[in-house]
Amino acid sequence: MTWKNRLWGAALSAALMAMGIAGAEAQQQPKTLRIAMTATDVPTTTGMPNNGFEGMRFLGYPVFESLVLWDLSRADQVAGIKPGLAERWEQDANDPRIWRFHLRRGVTFHDGTPFNADAVLWNFDRFFKNDSPQFDATGSAITRGRIPVLESYRKVDDFTFETTTTRPVSYWPYLALYVLITSPNSFEQAGRDWARVAALPPAGTGPFRLTRFVPRQSAELSRNDNYWDASRRAKLDRIVLLPMPEANTRLAALRSGQVDWIEVPPPDAIGSLRQAGFNIVTNSYPHVWPWVFATGRASSPVADVRVRQALNYCIDREGMVQLLNGTAEPSVGFVKANDPTFGNPQNRYRLDPARGRALLAEAGYNAQRPLTLKVGISNSGSGQMLPLPMNEFLQQSLQQNCGVRVNFDVVEWNTLLAALRFPPDQPAWLGADAVNISLYSSDASAFARWFLSSNFAPRGSNNGHWKDDQFDAAFAELERERDPAKISQLLATAHARLVDNPPWLWIVHDLNPRAMSRRVTGFTSAQSWFQDLTTIDLR
Repeated sequence: MTWKNRLWGAALSAALMAMGIAGAEAQQQPKTLRIAMTATDVPTTTGMPNNGFEGMRFLGYPVFESLVLWDLSRADQVAGIKPGLAERWEQDANDPRIWRFHLRRGVTFHDGTPFNADAVLWNFDRFFKNDSPQFDATGSAITRGRIPVLESYRKVDDFTFETTTTRPVSYWPYLALYVLITSPNSFEQAGRDWARVAALPPAGTGPFRLTRFVPRQSAELSRNDNYWDASRRAKLDRIVLLPMPEANTRLAALRSGQVDWIEVPPPDAIGSLRQAGFNIVTNSYPHVWPWVFATGRASSPVADVRVRQALNYCIDREGMVQLLNGTAEPSVGFVKANDPTFGNPQNRYRLDPARGRALLAEAGYNAQRPLTLKVGISNSGSGQMLPLPMNEFLQQSLQQNCGVRVNFDVVEWNTLLAALRFPPDQPAWLGADAVNISLYSSDASAFARWFLSSNFAPRGSNNGHWKDDQFDAAFAELERERDPAKISQLLATAHARLVDNPPWLWIVHDLNPRAMSRRVTGFTSAQSWFQDLTTIDLR
């Protein structure tokens, strides 16, 4: 072999070795998924996130869990529930107000401390016992708003926990899943200071653990290799969450490769994103985008049912869907018109300006005395879709079709979200006749939360203080019922009242659009506000 051949061979060997090392290093690089959220800030990281259900989606269930969990494994039906930190539960045979949860054994928090009934009791005290050392006023306000029917709770033994509701509640497991469980030890390690818990990081039991948090910039989740459900251990090494409230900013971040996944892409960019090789994922899910009326404030025009019905006949839902490039469906009730629980209401809303104007005239409004409304809206937020262009479309639609004048008060998402916890005559409502807050419609507990008169804010989340005796009567019977078929029939009866005596302006149901790099694989778009991040992988 000549010296040139020897030199070439040595160089080739060195190059192959370098390529091998580089390949090995590439294989060792962590799989990091970067997600752009619609939130203006990183949701709180202490085990009860703010920012609505987007906070729960990304910094709730992936890190912290509840006794009951959502089953997010299917895309072809509305998500149900499954055992979580409780492996089973039952309603007491003699007292239907009592539910008994049998806790999962062998579970540890991210900090290595054991999960048991003491930890569950400690967390319930965190949210429901004002004089407990660990009381969390912010987390409590969120949790109590979702669960207004809890009367008491107790530890039965080390792995049995019992709750008692104020009245029989057939859908109680759907409420229990909103109490997230965090490690009591993390609170002690932070000097009993929830603000310091946020930066420790805190410890849950979920498939991911929080490993880095930069306020207003990012949060980083890392895989929990010791997760109790070995079949659901995450494929990703890390997830980086980035708040980006402006839709075009999210779009630019995806196109430039800064992120791999964006929530709510701009509708007019969907075609070009597909052409560029990005995946657009949509699916039906229980998400309604309405205006919530201040029905309980006597001084507001919307206290009159004729006004509320009229407004529902005055808007162009099909035009709104076109604006959104097909990423929504028209809404004519709390659930979709083809849902078995829609019922048989007398009103079937559609664009009908003549009927809308006639109803307004009955209520005393006409061209000489036009109806004027003030509506509180946000510029972004969890489930808010594209609130500025959508609300501008509604403003024009109502003016053009029925002569209704609408003025907006635009505020930050968490400011608007506070209206859920206050009566309609309180400052949190901004003096508005309606607030645009998109909400979930997944199960009977959602009907109860938003519409039962016993759940008037501040006790619950019926913040408009809407009251309908027929709705309340159907629900009282439903809450005592144990037969699923009868529960469904009673839901249909109750829903018909939500159409004929509308507490909200029914506008659209969201189709949950997301845009992703082709590198993202394994994602199942569950029919839920929440998603399973454990199945996701990166090419």
